[in-house]
Order: sequence, then structure tokens, then C-alpha cells
Amino acid sequence: MSELETMSETQLAIEGMTCASCVLNVEKAILRVPGVVSVEVNLATEKARVMTSQVLDPALLIEAVEDAGFDAQRLNPEKPVPRSEKKDPTFLHFWLAVAFSLPLMLPMLLMPLGIHWMLPGWLQLLLASPVQFWLGARFYRGAYKALKSRTGNMDLLVALGTSAAWGLSLYELLQGKLDHLYFESSAVVITLILLGKHLEARAKRQTTDAIRALESLRPDTARVLRKGVETVIPLAEVRLGDAVLVRPGERIPVDGVILKGESLVDESLITGESMPVARGPEEKLTGGAMNLDGLLEIRTTALGQDTLLSKIIAMVEHAQAVKPPIQRLVDKISAVFVPVVLAIAGLTFGVWLFLGAPFETAMIHAVSVLVIACPCSLGLATPTAIMVGTGLAAQAGILIKDAEALEIAHKATVMAFDKTGTLTEGRPQLTQIAGQAPESEILALAAALQQGSAHPLAEAVRARAEGLDLPQAEQIRTQAGKGLSGQIKGQNWFLGNPAWLEESGFELSSFQTQLESWQAEGLSTSGLACEGQREVFAILGFADLARPSSAQTLAELKRLGIKTVLITGDNAGAAKSLADSLGISTFYAGVLPGQKSEILQALQAQKEVVAMVGDGINDAPALAQADIALAMATGTDVAMQTAGMTLMRGEPLLIPDALDISRRTYAKIRQNLFWAFFYNLLGIPLAALGLLNPMLAGAAMAFSSVSVVSNALLLRRWKPVSRVKPNI
Repeated sequence: MSELETMSETQLAIEGMTCASCVLNVEKAILRVPGVVSVEVNLATEKARVMTSQVLDPALLIEAVEDAGFDAQRLNPEKPVPRSEKKDPTFLHFWLAVAFSLPLMLPMLLMPLGIHWMLPGWLQLLLASPVQFWLGARFYRGAYKALKSRTGNMDLLVALGTSAAWGLSLYELLQGKLDHLYFESSAVVITLILLGKHLEARAKRQTTDAIRALESLRPDTARVLRKGVETVIPLAEVRLGDAVLVRPGERIPVDGVILKGESLVDESLITGESMPVARGPEEKLTGGAMNLDGLLEIRTTALGQDTLLSKIIAMVEHAQAVKPPIQRLVDKISAVFVPVVLAIAGLTFGVWLFLGAPFETAMIHAVSVLVIACPCSLGLATPTAIMVGTGLAAQAGILIKDAEALEIAHKATVMAFDKTGTLTEGRPQLTQIAGQAPESEILALAAALQQGSAHPLAEAVRARAEGLDLPQAEQIRTQAGKGLSGQIKGQNWFLGNPAWLEESGFELSSFQTQLESWQAEGLSTSGLACEGQREVFAILGFADLARPSSAQTLAELKRLGIKTVLITGDNAGAAKSLADSLGISTFYAGVLPGQKSEILQALQAQKEVVAMVGDGINDAPALAQADIALAMATGTDVAMQTAGMTLMRGEPLLIPDALDISRRTYAKIRQNLFWAFFYNLLGIPLAALGLLNPMLAGAAMAFSSVSVVSNALLLRRWKPVSRVKPNI
């Protein structure tokens, strides 16, 4: 058994984190617990994902988090914590702070009008103190926790900066120097930071809309049929094999197979398919889909965490929790950020004193450095963009396994396609008929011989012959891998591959040119012959047709600058025909499963970043070799487990959508990190030089966090091409 198979996962909800430094403190605390292998903490979701080499008591992990100065509780995947129920206290606190701070700001607001007026010093003290020590108590608590764990965080910087301004003002008041009071600075800074925290919290809630939408699909109850009696029971009490009734307009509570009934089913929030799909007996249904117009009886096949909806939610949350490689640089910077800022603030204070500035001036400049340098935006830059991007992808029917897959996908330069079931329908269709009789007669004879056959070519014949009156076929005999024979109206008929018909004594001379032409185009061929006639009666040509949107898919990839390669086990004729029709310049035909990986290795040796899309077991080695793998969910579980991205429906246009959303998300990450660093790299020197007072510094710091989250939310304007453009 591998180490991965013995790993155990625990998820924790963390409270009290305010910046990137807090995230690092929590991670370090958890990593110190014996048995912990890895931990990923997400500031935006306030969750920790802990991987351990053995099953650990969650109490040990919670204790470690609490010792670091934060609150934690275990998350139960079966009962997710409601995301939108939690009230945000910063909204009320902000308006209370405004009420106290506005009178302090009035003199500043009246000064441009030529009105010079100031509140008495003792009244300024009375107004500023509740803001500082009551509404700003959260910063003191956070600072205490940081000091307790011997680290620094945003709260420590805010607490130090505003306390210094308040304390300096109190000292000046007691000295009778009423012209140098800075109570308004301490109060307004806290007010602005509370505003930023409120806007940030509201924006962060919007980044989790996709997950909340998925979680809302889970019904609380199910209508179960036991011993002929219909009973409504809690979903947790449903058992595997139970018959569940779903009425029109109800959500399907479980994964299952239809026993009775037919209906249109809306699966849009699960697969991204905008149109309802028809479902009938023996077809699979996914829990969370909406039953639109028919009564369905379903046999339960999966419950709880084993349902597709739960797996989708878990995969999206995992992608949102795991850090991409780019975040490692941010973590390294965050680890030293607060100590460096404290040193810069101290240096600022000392230099201004050395240059002869008054004590209070030097102190205010140092306070400005502390206030503007809060690393909130650094901690939010990456996770907020990933949360929005992966959530939008899930709504479009694209599941992203982790953030690393998202980061690699944006670099892809080559897209390698499997043919069957990816760019094509994956099932043959009868497209060509030539013979000595009308098409309807040939179809009726061929379909009659294949009435009981499950062969894909037989299904194609029957589909084409639907609606025709078929004669009765008797004494059907099958020759494995060759064809079959049977008696119709007293005559023996043969249907199978042309080589077998020739072995059986029939001639193909009159159809030879046609057969060679079809085979060159990649068609599979069959012949129909009647005993007693030397010449074959008719020939049939079968093609695995390209999906309706495959051509548009290739056009979109070309627009994105992606080169395309077709790799298939089919013959060269079939590969060339498809490649030419779709505009694929390079193709490899007759490729064995193991050889697909070798082709990808050769492309990677040319410095190409290779993406591969496939749907079968034979694609799994190539998917594993690719830099980023995309699997069709209509294919096998093996392919899906190997892939970094899963396309929830057999729609090729999801392929350019997946690459497009990864590029846009990664662009937002880069933009967010730029702005996060820009605010600090520009703001700290300006504050140190005395060009920013504490209030402006507080406003800039609050705006930096809000702007980072708001910029990530701009991703929501993305329109997947699989939905907005018509197929061709």
C-alpha cells in the first residue's frame, strides 16, 4: 500500500485570520503536530486542509491552532457549514466608528471653507477612545495572539500604529499642547480599516457563490418507497438500493438509476449543460438535478460523499484550498514582511528625530508606515482569484483538480487530442449505402439480420432503418469478428466485412472502387450478399462523425494560439479525413496506447507545454505524461482520476473554455500580486518621507484589500464559449 493510500485528511474552519502572516502562523502551528505531513490554509475561505500520515485526533490540531492564537473547529464534509449565514459585525462597527469619528474630522472638513474651529481636547479624547479600544478591540486581540505565537500580523501593525497616535495625543493633551493632537488620525484609521474589512468580507462572500449554489442543490429529505408505502424521510436515512420517488418540480436527492418513468431533467448546475436532457428507464441520474415534468422512480446507487455532487463540491473546494506554485513566493515574502515593516517604522522615527523633526512629527510618520504596510492584500491576492475562477469553471461544467493544474494550464502551447469520443461522437453512424436495390430495401434487409445484435455497427444500421417495415429473419448465425448470416423469405443472406464475403465466394469487383474510396476516407465497411448470387448485393459505409462543435473548438484553440495534434489508434485514412475536416495540421495514426506517451514526450522535448484530452482507459498513460490532462466525464473513471481537469459533459468547446478560464484566472493572480506589492512598495517610502498622513495611509491600506478582491470578482464577466456561441 502506497503512502498516499494511508494518508488521512482533516478539514478545519479557522477564525481570527486577517492577513498572509496569519496564514503562515496557522500553517506553522499545525505542522508542528506529530504526524502532520502537509497543511494548506486559505485566508479567503478561512479553512485548513490537513494531511496526516495516520488518523489523528482533531483535538490535537485544534489545540495547536488555538495555541497560535486562533479559533478552530473541525469541518464535517457530510454537514457543511452554511457559508452565508454568518453575520458580519464589521458593518455595524463601521457605522458606529463613523458616528464617533465624524465630529473629529469636522475641523479638517471646514478648514478649506476658511472656518478654523476645533473640538476641545477632552471631547476629542472621549470620542476617539471608544473607537480605539472598543470598536478597535479586534486589532488588540489579534496583536496579542501574534505576540503570543512570537510572530507579527496585520493586527499588530494596526494596533501599534493607532495606539501610538492615540497615546501621543493623550501625552500632548496632558502637556497642554492642544495644537498637536492626533485623535482624529487614530479614530479615522480604524474606521477606514473597518470599512475595508466590511467591503472585503462582502466581496469574499461573492467569491464562494459557485460553491453555495452547488450546496443548495442538496435536498434535506427524500420520498422513499418501502414495501409499497411512500414515506418522506431525512436524506441521511436513505439507504443504498432504496427506491426513491421524485415528482415533477423536485430536486433529485440521490445518485441513482431510473426504474420507472421518463422526464426532462435540468442538470445545468452540475454539468453546465444549459438545455434539459431527456431521461428514461435504466439511465443514470445525478443527485441535485431538477426533475421537470415526469414522475420518476429511482434506485439509489450512491449516498453522501460518494455522490457525484459531493465529489464535485469536494474537488472545487480542494482546488480553492491548495496553493499554486506562485503563492510560495508570496509566502516567503510574508514570513519576513511584518518584522521588516517594524524595522522600517523604527528607522523612520529615528531618522526624522536625527534630522531635527519634533518628536510628534517623527512618531506620526512612523505610524503612517505601520498603517499602510498591512499585508492583507498579499494574503488575498491568490486565493480570491482561484476561488472565483474555479467556481466559474465548475458552473460551466469544468472541474479543476487543484490550483497547480490551473497554473500549468495557462502555459499550454499544444493540445493533443484523442479521436474517438473526444472530437468524434464515439459511435459509428451509417453514412454511405451503394447497391443493386433502393436504399430502403437494403436497409430493411440489413436491419432485419441485425435485430438482436449489440454490435455498434448493428446499432447504426437499426438507427438508420428506424420507421421501416422489417422482414422476419430466422436462423441467425454469427461469425465472430467477421459477420453474420440468416434466412429471410427462404433465402440465405450474409452481412459482414468484405474480406469475409470474398472468402465465402462472393465477388466485390463492381464495388471495388467505391470500397477503396470509402476506406481511404477512414470509413468502416460492410457488405450484404445473397446466396445464389455471385456479386455482392450492396455495401455499407460507417463513419464516427465529428461532434457538431469540434470545428468551432479547433477554431477557438487557434484563436488562443494553441497548436493542435491528433493522436489516434485508427487507420491513417480516418485520421487524415478528420484532421483535414477540422483543420488539424499534425496527426498520428495507428498509435498504440503506450506510444501516445512517447509522442507527448517528443513534443515536451521540443519545449512545448502539452495539454492532452481523452476519455478512455487507453488514454490514461498519455494523460499522466501530459503537463496538463483534461478528461471527458463521459469516459472512464481511470481517465478522470489521472486528469488535472474534468469536463463534465461531452462538449469539445469545454476544452478552449478550460484553457481560457485558466489564463484569465492566472492573469488576475498576477494583477492582484502586482497591486498588492505596488501599494506597499509605493506607500511605505511615501509614508516614511512624510508624504502620507495616517488617515491617507489607512485609506490606501483598506483600498488595497478591497481592490484585490474586487479585481478577482471581475472574472465573473467571463462568458464560456460553450454557452454563448452557436455550434457549427
